[in-house]
Amino acid sequence: MAADQTGGTVVTGRAHRFVTTGCLTVLIALITVLGVVVGSLWYRHWHDGTVNSDRRDEAYASILKQARADADDTARALGASGATDADTLTGVVWRHSKAPVITYDDSSRGFTATARRFTEYEGKAIWGGGPVRVTRCFVVIYTPGAGRAWTSRVSERDDAVCRPATEIDGLAQLVRKRIGSMYPEDLTKAGVRKALDPLGKQRSYDVRSVVREADTVTVLAVLSTADATTSQCYRVARPADDAIPDSTTAVPASSC
Repeated sequence: MAADQTGGTVVTGRAHRFVTTGCLTVLIALITVLGVVVGSLWYRHWHDGTVNSDRRDEAYASILKQARADADDTARALGASGATDADTLTGVVWRHSKAPVITYDDSSRGFTATARRFTEYEGKAIWGGGPVRVTRCFVVIYTPGAGRAWTSRVSERDDAVCRPATEIDGLAQLVRKRIGSMYPEDLTKAGVRKALDPLGKQRSYDVRSVVREADTVTVLAVLSTADATTSQCYRVARPADDAIPDSTTAVPASSC
């Protein structure tokens, strides 16, 4: 007798339909889950970007506000100092602004200070985040007025304007550390030149004088950028008999 194929065929068809339906269900579930994941990641990316943008704007605004406040404080300090010589006033500007490049204008008897300022905000990201530094470049002009009054004008500039000042600042810190670490007996003009430029090939340092007075040695040197477009005179002072880098100062001077 021939085997009855009808029952087997029905069972097989049901099995195929079950498998097919199951596969479609699994596929739809996977697509749904993937869509939710992608959507969540996209939203998180958009949200983090918005938060970062707001925090960056707040950071920029904070830097500008602080720059203006410091400029006003410096202008008041210039008036309160009662000084008239350019060198002393240059020191006043530096103490309040820490600008690495400060130029004096003979005609207006004013000063121009150039420096970068920075702050940080906490950046958000899908896989974490962390502190993000933002910088702005400022040029501040200080002009004497009637009596002891001084005015300040803050201008934000392109970052390229501050690059020479940043380079000068790096040179000044290097000079301060090297001179501060020298043996007292080597604090001569030739000794300082050798400490700053052992191979005699650098054009960034021009040592003008080394003077020993009482317990202090003072070095006057012109620091210049690699392209020689920007120079700044610096006065470096340190204890005469002790090699203490932390006790050494490097302050811009009006002239060398």
